[in-house]
Amino acid sequence: MFEAMGEVRYRARQLFEAIYRQRLNFLDDISTLPKRLRENLVSSGYSIGYPSIDQRFVSLDGTVRYLLRFADGQSAETVWMPGGDGAEEPDEAPGESGNTRRATICLSSQSGCAVNCRFCMTALLGLQRNLTPGEIVGQVLLVLKDHGVQIGVDRINLVFMGQGEPFLNYVAFMKAVALLVDGAGIPESRMTVSTSGIVPRIADFGAEAVRPRLAISLNASNDELRNQLMPINRKWNLEALMTAARQFPLRPRERLTFEYVLLSEVNDSEENAREVVALLRGIRAKVNLISLNPGPEIPFRTPTAEAVENFQQTLMRAGIPAFVRRPRGLDIYAACGQLKRASTLVPLP
Repeated sequence: MFEAMGEVRYRARQLFEAIYRQRLNFLDDISTLPKRLRENLVSSGYSIGYPSIDQRFVSLDGTVRYLLRFADGQSAETVWMPGGDGAEEPDEAPGESGNTRRATICLSSQSGCAVNCRFCMTALLGLQRNLTPGEIVGQVLLVLKDHGVQIGVDRINLVFMGQGEPFLNYVAFMKAVALLVDGAGIPESRMTVSTSGIVPRIADFGAEAVRPRLAISLNASNDELRNQLMPINRKWNLEALMTAARQFPLRPRERLTFEYVLLSEVNDSEENAREVVALLRGIRAKVNLISLNPGPEIPFRTPTAEAVENFQQTLMRAGIPAFVRRPRGLDIYAACGQLKRASTLVPLP
């Protein structure tokens, strides 16, 4: 762009740094660019395209759910979770002080979702459209700015687990990852992407030079049950999915994460747990167990604490690390599976 305007190439780096590192909202604020150049950019119709905040809901536990709107009026949701995402916390990294602030940002890759998992409120929206790389990154920059985050001081994790299936918007998702690494300064080791099981893209993802960690949304222990809960299983069944998982090239000390939403008297039995053990045999993996987070129009119930513990213990006795994720932002519909662009809150049953 700058070469076409007759400018020197290093102006591009100055602009890049201003947008992604300094998180400036307006071109007029970029003091490293000459005033005449800033005026030329503005008069040519350029602007920095942050999403706008339609609504901001704050939970009793400090979680913040953002309902964000993009330039064409379409919307998606992003969640800020202070302290983490409700899963197990990693040990303090080398060089981190005890005062380091930790948080996780859950971001969307699509507006709505086409996968249609039966236990997820986002599925009720259907797919509205894919988000662009800039719209994906814009969620992160906006939230970092809203909370005054200092990259390099604060420990920020990103999870691509909001609205949408990232691997059905793969090219934009991977471009966003590159921008977040090179621009925002967040290493890919602090990012995790969750897929419902888009098998061809799992292979593509494993070949990427720069990639987040991989989580696979399992949620059922056999094909019959997974067909009912996750229609995507009819296209890529458990045999295909587990083959892709076994072939995935893990880095040293890396594990695949399998996410399992527990539904009372549907997929939470001892037999289901034993079937999961059989599925994961031979894979360097851990399991995150998630009790169903309730919501309107979801025809399932949250399992008992006893059922969750029994399921976890069955996995752990088989040598599979299993963690129970704490629900975050449950009172504001910000927990896993609850993102439905709700602008008003209905009390939970």
